[in-house]
Amino acid sequence: MFDLTNKVALITGASSGIGRASAIALAGQGASVAIAARRVEKLEELKKEIEGKGGKALVIPMDVTKKEDIEAGVKKIVETFGRLDILLNNAGVAEFASFFDMTDEQWDKTLNTNLKAYFHVAQAAGQEMAKNKWGRIINISSIASGGVAVGFPQVVHYCASKGGIVGMTEALADELAPLGITVNAIGPGVIETEMTQGITGDPQQSQGMLARIPMKRFGKPEEIASAVVYLASDEASYTTGATLYIDGGWTAS
Repeated sequence: MFDLTNKVALITGASSGIGRASAIALAGQGASVAIAARRVEKLEELKKEIEGKGGKALVIPMDVTKKEDIEAGVKKIVETFGRLDILLNNAGVAEFASFFDMTDEQWDKTLNTNLKAYFHVAQAAGQEMAKNKWGRIINISSIASGGVAVGFPQVVHYCASKGGIVGMTEALADELAPLGITVNAIGPGVIETEMTQGITGDPQQSQGMLARIPMKRFGKPEEIASAVVYLASDEASYTTGATLYIDGGWTAS
């Protein structure tokens, strides 16, 4: 099950956290992985780790807010591997700012990185997938995306971007289904990554968050990566337009 041999995957934001864990997991199932991020030195370290386990990895320097980086990256992937089958849209930012003090620059940075870039990467990758009538687009959203009774103060721009991802996922799933491309989202709860260190490393904030999680712990990047592997596989061939919340039971409580 979950055999990804001969498949090629692009992972954005692969230098750490969910992206890094997902690249390792996808490579472990046989996929060739193109690992993209701005921190090239981190990508080189990841490439060595994947290749040390017998996998194939390609480093793609990419700022997802720059369309020319995206197009150049996809071109390099196709030149190297001959195809592109799987996309994990994972790169993102999260910065705290109160609603009344939030600037246009803060809003634009978050929406451009977390939503607009997802559209551009999916557009470039999807064109390659359509050539083979097979593709998997997986978007990382959040439980802070609206509609599931989870709200967070001082990150309205982040919540708006993650809600937009869910809406875009559903619309693309409908449009791309005739092309053999599935589009799904994953909505993680609080996962222990660089981005969440300010929360998970603060005893007071951690206590408040853990009180809302039935499992009473934060998630690990590998627990999201497992879902990425499923959604990338043939076993998920009838799953599209879905958002899978992986949150220790938060949205169910």
